[in-house]
Amino acid sequence: MTEKNTTKKTQASNVIPFKSRTQDLVTTALMIALTYVATWLINIRLPFVGSGGLIHLGNVPLFIAAILFGKRTGALAGGIGMGLFDLLSGWTAWAPFTLVIVGFMGFIVGLFAEKRPIRNVHLNDTVSMILALLIKIVGYYFAEVILYGNWITPLGSIPGNILQVVTAAVIVLAVLPVLRRVTRRAYAVAV
Repeated sequence: MTEKNTTKKTQASNVIPFKSRTQDLVTTALMIALTYVATWLINIRLPFVGSGGLIHLGNVPLFIAAILFGKRTGALAGGIGMGLFDLLSGWTAWAPFTLVIVGFMGFIVGLFAEKRPIRNVHLNDTVSMILALLIKIVGYYFAEVILYGNWITPLGSIPGNILQVVTAAVIVLAVLPVLRRVTRRAYAVAV
């Protein structure tokens, strides 16, 4: 890829490119850890039918990882970070589902950041998080159907899933402009 093409790709994408494999590994590992800690540190079990779900802030670093660093980092941060939480906190049966569902959420949000199908950056970010919400609702609905063997009980988890993702999206959209500036400077990427 020529220098001209690289510059064009960087301008079209919101994703910050890594300068080295080490930078990629360290950043991805950090985002996995932040996703795990944000899920573990602040979580409230909801008293709805079925599992009820949890309200936690793990989606905040997941969305930030995907939007700033792309689909790979987003998928790994979400799938591994939240899957690890499930494994270590008594939600073990959910871990395989979380790995796939939340990994896919991070992938889609990161894909939107990389490809930027919507020209307006803020609208692009918002639409990607709405798609992540739909993935979460549908994915966990079917996960509960599998775990509980019931088509009605999983409906009780939908309000919690909506609240969880919408809360994260509001936080992320509020801090994203500052994070983009700071991260671009830290990763020494010309704007």
